Amino acid sequence: MLNCQFEYRQADFGLQVDLLTQAPVLGIVGASGAGKSSFFKCLAGLLQPQQGKIQLNQHVLLDSQQGVNVPVHRRNIAFIFQQACLFPHLNVLQNIAYAQRWKKSATPKFSSAYIVELLGLVPLLKRKAHQLSGGEAQRVAIARALLSSPDLLLLDEPTTGLDLQLRQQLLSFLNTIQQELAIPMLYITHHWEELEQLNAPQLHLAEGRLHYQD
Repeated sequence: MLNCQFEYRQADFGLQVDLLTQAPVLGIVGASGAGKSSFFKCLAGLLQPQQGKIQLNQHVLLDSQQGVNVPVHRRNIAFIFQQACLFPHLNVLQNIAYAQRWKKSATPKFSSAYIVELLGLVPLLKRKAHQLSGGEAQRVAIARALLSSPDLLLLDEPTTGLDLQLRQQLLSFLNTIQQELAIPMLYITHHWEELEQLNAPQLHLAEGRLHYQD
């Protein structure tokens, strides 16, 4: 259950949804500048709202009245940006393994070998970031995110800059993740057809409010 009501830069964001029950993937669409990325970053803890409350499952992540603001690394939320943001000096295997540096005391939800196989990364493990295509780099970023054992995966236009073939390939891998893993996803895109391919209901963001799209 994700329950949030908060204000950021005079926009009043509100959402309450059981992501796994109602939809494993929930799409968020809206005009440029509507606040989609700001909404995601507030959930992840990358931006701090002026006031409000954010709760994921039983965990309160933000409560301005109680003075609660859980830091990014303790929110257990993974964020996929428009660009893969890989470490250029590390190869694919080292980039993936980096996710578990902060989870040493926790039992991971998935093994590294399983995620590597699931995302088709076995042939790429020794390559550096500059040797990857845009779609391959995003798959590495997604693998790294999954191996952090998140409770929620936020994807902010992950197909940006990819041609149609690579876009379809990445969406196919996301469908596989949706079918194989019990991790809810929030997905920002300008392409409503991507949400149809992911079988994701749409929320429309306008004037700081999220509304179900008919």
